[in-house]
Amino acid sequence: MLGGYRIEGRRAADIAASVERAVGHGALEPGQSLPPMRELAAELGVNPNTVAAAYRVLRERGVVETAGRRGTRVRPAPATTGRDHIRVDVPEGVRDVSSGNPDPALLPPLARAFAAAAADGDHEPVLYGDTAVDPELERVARGELDAAGVPRGPLAVLSGSLDGVERVLTAHLKPGDTVAVEDPGWGRTLDLVPALGLRTAPVAVDDEGPLPDDVRRALEDGARALIVTDRAQNPTGAALSAPRARALRAVLRGHPETLLIEDDHGHGIVDLPPHPLAGVTRHWAFVRSVAKAYGPDLRLAVLTGDAVTVDRVRGRQRLGPGWVSLLVQRAVVRLWAEGTPAERGVAAEYGRRREALIDALAERGVAAHGRSGMNVWVPVPDETGAVARLLHAGWAVAPGARFRLSAPPGIRITVSTLRDDETGRLADAVAAALGPTPARGYV
Repeated sequence: MLGGYRIEGRRAADIAASVERAVGHGALEPGQSLPPMRELAAELGVNPNTVAAAYRVLRERGVVETAGRRGTRVRPAPATTGRDHIRVDVPEGVRDVSSGNPDPALLPPLARAFAAAAADGDHEPVLYGDTAVDPELERVARGELDAAGVPRGPLAVLSGSLDGVERVLTAHLKPGDTVAVEDPGWGRTLDLVPALGLRTAPVAVDDEGPLPDDVRRALEDGARALIVTDRAQNPTGAALSAPRARALRAVLRGHPETLLIEDDHGHGIVDLPPHPLAGVTRHWAFVRSVAKAYGPDLRLAVLTGDAVTVDRVRGRQRLGPGWVSLLVQRAVVRLWAEGTPAERGVAAEYGRRREALIDALAERGVAAHGRSGMNVWVPVPDETGAVARLLHAGWAVAPGARFRLSAPPGIRITVSTLRDDETGRLADAVAAALGPTPARGYV
């Protein structure tokens, strides 16, 4: 059952650690069954309750899952391994269009903003017990959220979008609860949910966002939370349209106890307006990151939501890191004052590069998706073969397996640094790698 690997340990923690090490090192593979609890207890000479406790710990950590009569198995994408291993190593001389990073040339210079923020800090140092949110950052962020139609709520500042998603999930859910997630969707989210001991319910996505019937089905089947990317959905570039947002609000009104989390990480790099869903359910959160528009290393996102949710997030934050550096917050305010991404033409430039590739692919008979943001999603019949053939042709793309649960295969191409003279050559390579295939959707 376990090949040559032998589970060890006398305590539940030791047994769980033995299994987790084996999964992390590849000795136990995704989908592989663990021994029945009584059988393993007899082999180790321990009480079956000890093994049961170890298996419970592994489930809560997202390493294994219980599949009814089929017993306990290693998860298809265990949290121990994550999805970052599903990547392409880029050899020298190969053009990398797989990273998902913004174009450094479209990021603002940071030195002046940080120097000004540091000067403020020298004049009035931040001490323990000071406010966790810079008042000017709160004022500007609140004004932008109001303009986007996000309901009024208290505000927190966190270390990026994923930090916000994690804190909201842990504020309301317990291990074993189910979260409806976009499929295909952001790989880190698909890893985070099981890492918290939660289950995933995949929801199909098209160019306008999650499909309402899939969301309804997931909520009726018991999903307690829904995570939606408002714009620049990773990897497909989907963006909520006004009609789709109305349809999803109608679904959520029928499930008012659903925890709704909206991720607007594309704010500042997207040329489409947001259509927030927030306010329909009792508990909700809306998070915006500055990573794509101002720089990933800033590690800053603003989060608003209902009073209970934000209070729980703030309370847990106080017991951990305490706050996001006021130096960083004040520098971000300076960056906002020096020029918005729209004023710098960032969204327009990403849109131009994205649409140029989609048009070039269409001319060659290849269907691709990318309504917003900096990525293009190309459905493919053979994901592994397409990635390998493109790598041989000099292009490194991201395997769709990093972003999928049950969605059909595809590849993600990041256009953020794609030059005009490269677009046609890349489209030629993709068309050659796929061969003569009919246009395909991704749901």
